Amino acid sequence: MPRALLSLSTVWITEAARAHPHDLSHHVAERLGLGLAAARHLVRKLVQLDWLQRCGGVNRPEYRPGAFRQVVRRYTLAGLQEDLPWAQDFAPCFDLRDNVAQLAQTAFTELLNNAIEHSGGTRVTVSMRQTPTQLQLLVSDDGRGIFDAIGATYQITDPALAMLELAKGKLTTRPDGHTGRGLFFTSRMADIIDLHANNQAFQQRDWQREQWQRGRAACRQGSAVYVAISLDTDRTVDEVLRRYSLDGQGYDFDRTVVPLRLASGSQLALASRAQARRVAARCFAWDCESA
Repeated sequence: MPRALLSLSTVWITEAARAHPHDLSHHVAERLGLGLAAARHLVRKLVQLDWLQRCGGVNRPEYRPGAFRQVVRRYTLAGLQEDLPWAQDFAPCFDLRDNVAQLAQTAFTELLNNAIEHSGGTRVTVSMRQTPTQLQLLVSDDGRGIFDAIGATYQITDPALAMLELAKGKLTTRPDGHTGRGLFFTSRMADIIDLHANNQAFQQRDWQREQWQRGRAACRQGSAVYVAISLDTDRTVDEVLRRYSLDGQGYDFDRTVVPLRLASGSQLALASRAQARRVAARCFAWDCESA
């Protein structure tokens, strides 16, 4: 079985198994232009790799999505509503605990809304994959890139300083209608988050939470945000939202954490008043901590 054909099949086999549980081999044969024997061989291989689960009798098998699942969709941004792709195309295809599903839904809709409202692009690609241990989400648009957008709105030309302001929260390129909460809270709900735009990349890991680091850029046009959530996490949307209110009980966005390394670079401390001013900028709106 050619590896390229096998890899290509994983992009759509989850949806195919849901739509064609009793005639999956025939559907695969028709979709790929294969003979029925070759299609059955491909289906057996996908079962072995845990992309599919086979049940039912020997002569009448039934197929369901396995431990590995994936959905990839491309949308035109004009007129797109971020809740509909989640509800119609993605949520039905995944098997998630309630708290993980709520984390995923929040991240999905926030990132898709950012592409719709802020990218200035025309199309967005959304890919979500479930493995035995993680849920992985990638949202990529063909717009101007988030760091160019911030630079145009706030005259911040250094991507690291733009990332510093993003990491504080309450930064938006459309302040008339947005609060700047989306990316901030998405980064707190995920175990891993990578942000790529304008030949720049920044990443945050659960074991270095709230400490954004430079990464290897993988996006020349538009913006791409990747998040991963552990399937066994006990984290909840409610818990994350409450953590940044002053009393820890409400949902007001009152507190933030400032990742100092984005301002100081490789230095361990701030070395100038200019750096200190950058760190303190807009902090009057919160109770601030540093990371």
